Amino acid sequence: MYLHPLIASVPQEERAAFVQRIELRSYRRNEVVLGADDWTDRVYCVATGLLRVVVQGSEDSGDVTTDFIRQDDFFLNAAPIEERYQPGAMLIAALPTSLYLVPTLELRALCERYPAVTMGLLEIVMKRTTVLRRQIRQISSASSERLISRILHELTVLAPGTGGGYDKRITQSVIASYSGLSRMQVNKTMRDLERRGLVRRDEHGVYVPPHFASSDFQELAPGEASPPSPPADPPGEVGPSFFSELFEAPKSSKPRKG
Repeated sequence: MYLHPLIASVPQEERAAFVQRIELRSYRRNEVVLGADDWTDRVYCVATGLLRVVVQGSEDSGDVTTDFIRQDDFFLNAAPIEERYQPGAMLIAALPTSLYLVPTLELRALCERYPAVTMGLLEIVMKRTTVLRRQIRQISSASSERLISRILHELTVLAPGTGGGYDKRITQSVIASYSGLSRMQVNKTMRDLERRGLVRRDEHGVYVPPHFASSDFQELAPGEASPPSPPADPPGEVGPSFFSELFEAPKSSKPRKG
């Protein structure tokens, strides 16, 4: 979901002031953005790239990826309520990622002045909770092939590659972490899908067929070729381009080095 519907009701002058308080940072792939025990007073909004939400598993299972934060979505946790908070999970850049760091106090102030912002945040939290419940249900009930197929399609939405498919920098280890399966099981299943012609790789990405197209982000009827394109924004309405303009990095912002 784009962030812009949250602040579409905020007057232009106040939106401009809000943008000036936002910081832009860049992270390398696999770089830790936020530790589970770190304190922060920011909401993390993905400008480009992809974040993983990771919790510490057992010694045998290792770290577990519980969620992905894709472009134009953001990590909330307790941020809108608490001035400072500990996330309880790590944020890791799954791909080279740029983030907008939004001060929680500024966001909370908007919530207090504009009820539509509060309702928008509540809707996002509810949708994310639904996604997590579906993920738990899939892990507990689906076969390994069905589960992996579903995740491969999700990745085409979360981390789209050039010319279709998903970015090949998303490793089988990440897929294993998200699916609750072992790295060996993921490798075996994906090799079998490749052998049967259901998965294809090249230098640009990993490609999956249309009948894999069922995920928590875009649910399609069996056999539907591709997700429908979003309708054009009617005149005078706010569209995705507004998000890019709104969150244009302030001139004083500097990408994080290293």
